[in-house]
Amino acid sequence: MSKKIVGRVREQETLNDALNSHRSELVAVYGRRRIGKTYLVREFFGNRMTFSFIGLSAGKRADQIKNFMLKLNEVTDKFKEEKQPEDWLEAFSYLKAYLKGKRETKKKKVLFIDEFPWVDSHKSGFLAAFENFWNDYCTTRNDLVVVVCGSAASYMVEKIINNTEGLSKRITQTIKLKPFKLREVRDFFAYKGIPMEEYEILKIYMVLGGVAEYLEHVKKGESAVVTIQNLCFKKGAYLEDEYDQVFKSLFKEGSYHQRIMDALSQGNKKGITREEILKALDISSGGRFTDSLEELMQSGFVLKYDAYRDNTKTTLYRIYDEFCLFHLQFMVPFKGAKWTQIFQKQEYKTWCGYAFETICLKHAEEIKKALKCDQIQSKNYSWHNKKAQVDLVIDRDDDVTNLCEIKFYNDEFSMDSGYLNSLRNKENQFRSATKTKKGIYTAMLTTWGVKSNQYSTAILSNNLTMHCLFEQV
Repeated sequence: MSKKIVGRVREQETLNDALNSHRSELVAVYGRRRIGKTYLVREFFGNRMTFSFIGLSAGKRADQIKNFMLKLNEVTDKFKEEKQPEDWLEAFSYLKAYLKGKRETKKKKVLFIDEFPWVDSHKSGFLAAFENFWNDYCTTRNDLVVVVCGSAASYMVEKIINNTEGLSKRITQTIKLKPFKLREVRDFFAYKGIPMEEYEILKIYMVLGGVAEYLEHVKKGESAVVTIQNLCFKKGAYLEDEYDQVFKSLFKEGSYHQRIMDALSQGNKKGITREEILKALDISSGGRFTDSLEELMQSGFVLKYDAYRDNTKTTLYRIYDEFCLFHLQFMVPFKGAKWTQIFQKQEYKTWCGYAFETICLKHAEEIKKALKCDQIQSKNYSWHNKKAQVDLVIDRDDDVTNLCEIKFYNDEFSMDSGYLNSLRNKENQFRSATKTKKGIYTAMLTTWGVKSNQYSTAILSNNLTMHCLFEQV
């Protein structure tokens, strides 16, 4: 494990397995832009890196090949007098020749192709040439680790991981790099020498999510409010144009990606149906829409999840990326304003509830651990009918169902008789609608917990705080 890499324990174990295997390995790494893919690969392999090359974001084939050869000439003088390759087959023949000059050893040599989808432009021939390079040469050796990386998740899944042609079943390891969890953000700030309370970390996470590159710009001694003002609202702020740049770099023009995000941001924050998205876009379902929605899910921007009304299952979609939701909710309508004033508005307090709920959905395993049921299989979903709604249902295989009430509050929450009756109504409505015979236990998860009084002790089986979301699972 590299001391310079915070978290990413399972991912490092996967890369370590590739280094220590008895064969050459083809590793696919993908995840949203700025998540830390390149940093992970470079820091983990370090001086094992024999050759690395990153695609140009908008380069034509000749430019990409020239870039490839420039990188190859940095590690060998063998081809400096050679003419520029005319196509990718010829370019990869140079890479083969370079590798043949390095004797086969037990110590693995790492080849890294970053932003693979950028290189494989229309009619470039890059993917076919790479397939040939792997099948014709790399598999004849036992000492190579070839890492291909990309931010365009849909491309990486369709063309690399689920490839049915030259790379069919050739990927030996796959890493989908996800945003940091809350505990990893805490560890990241500690590594950078930024002491910060968990409540402040939570407020920053609600805006920036666990995107490593965004978190790099958090400064020591600044509150969450000041951090958000400086990164999002100050003139020329680092994240001022980030939303548009992300979508421009990942998705084709004329697709439905941003329109879908707009529809989700304007609908019920808990999620809307596919039919409601289509209605908001005023279009009929088709391949372009379906592909756009699927790509948003694969990239981690949208969550598809189950919700139940009485006993009827509904599939809902909601924005799952914290920064995208924040951008659409505040940076667009309040452009030019000051966050130091906006955060005191009721809009922010309402939004905090939805943002906190989304974070809790991402940390469902941490919640289960706090409930001491993390070793038990369960279905997790939301539930509602006309008379009640439950933020998170943990329907367990041990004949117990936890109804989790999630509430973002800036202090310890005090329950009164009205709130007690509301929770009892949820239990009764859930049991009546679902006809369940399981034991129903109500838990509350709030930022600072619930004050112990006659009302809370009468109904709560578990009184959880935000601190449980920071625990290791």
